[in-house]
Amino acid sequence: MNLLRADVRGDARSRSDRGQTAIEFVGTLPLILLTLALLWQAGLVCYTYILAGNAADKAVRAAAVAEGDPGAACERAAREDVPGAWSTTVYCGGGSGELVTATVRIDVPLLFPGAFSVPMHATGEAKARNERRDAW
Repeated sequence: MNLLRADVRGDARSRSDRGQTAIEFVGTLPLILLTLALLWQAGLVCYTYILAGNAADKAVRAAAVAEGDPGAACERAAREDVPGAWSTTVYCGGGSGELVTATVRIDVPLLFPGAFSVPMHATGEAKARNERRDAW
């Protein structure tokens, strides 16, 4: 008789644990989603810095070899590869001297480009020797 009661209790316990995994998953789901969102945001920050540096390099190169207006060439080259959802500010300088400089500042988006920005900016700076004939 004692054996029968032990079996009944064991079955009752195993039946009461049936939804435990689902409840634990629902409890940890917000933590999992928050971790994924933070990783995504970190990736966006890194990608924005990459965009800013690449845009500055292209802008200064275009200004250094431009035949016409170096400022317009610098601005056009900087915005060429930056997607439209990113808010970009371009500063080009030193067109008549020996060095040409370009600074590109891009706002870091919050989770999705084009929606909101965090109060942080990625800045890329580049300098190159002026290679235009009028600078010689």
